[in-house]
Amino acid sequence: MDIYQWQLTLMAFVFGMCVGSFLNVCIYRIPAAQSIVTPGSRCPSCGAGIRFYDNIPVLSYLLLRGKCRRCHAKITIRYPLIELLGGLFAIVVFLKFGLSIEAAVNYAFIAVLMAITFIDIDHRIIPDVLSLPGIVVFFLAGLAVPTVTWKESLIGILIGGGSLFLVAWIYHLLTRKEGMGGGDIKLLAMIGALIGWKGVFFTIFVASATGTLIGLTVMMATRQNMKLAVPFGPFLAIGAVTYIFFGPQLIYWYFHLF
Repeated sequence: MDIYQWQLTLMAFVFGMCVGSFLNVCIYRIPAAQSIVTPGSRCPSCGAGIRFYDNIPVLSYLLLRGKCRRCHAKITIRYPLIELLGGLFAIVVFLKFGLSIEAAVNYAFIAVLMAITFIDIDHRIIPDVLSLPGIVVFFLAGLAVPTVTWKESLIGILIGGGSLFLVAWIYHLLTRKEGMGGGDIKLLAMIGALIGWKGVFFTIFVASATGTLIGLTVMMATRQNMKLAVPFGPFLAIGAVTYIFFGPQLIYWYFHLF
């Protein structure tokens, strides 16, 4: 990698951390039905406005030792971790797709999935304000991605939303209880809009496998019963991101292995 590539990689990392900082705002405010534009960033404990030099991704957290400058309340370490995650994803997207429209589309998609993941972890909801517009936006944006045709995207929306709707309907029919949430259905439709129907099947497989593994691990570690509720949205996000970077190769490897 030459010096020019190093500079672009560093710029991608810094840009990604700034996106991660904005995602922190979205994760906190969207479930509370607050504007993500105004007012500016504030301490969740004392409500004091955060000055620009205290709002530098990761660095400000380290300089302030994880505390608010005014009230000294502790700031959760998750904020800088999400900023770092945004930066790392920006690097890997740049290294895979270079400076391209495809890179921009995929990174925007991953950023939305990051916001949805942490909102679902915190509140057990997937906001319609992210998933429903995401279906349309990523279907249109997918036209700039050469790996998926518009027909594959359209089928991905139908299969993505339809498959989980069918599962939820059958589960409700058999148990008279709510199983799969409506947010998961809309999320998988959004995922299908960008990565197509092949990506939907891959996402469901990876999400089911990782969800089962982690769910069983949590139940054994906490000695909870089989009724432990685990949000499915984060696992759908893991499956979709895995497909973006490794999906076609893993599918090729799987079918040629057997």
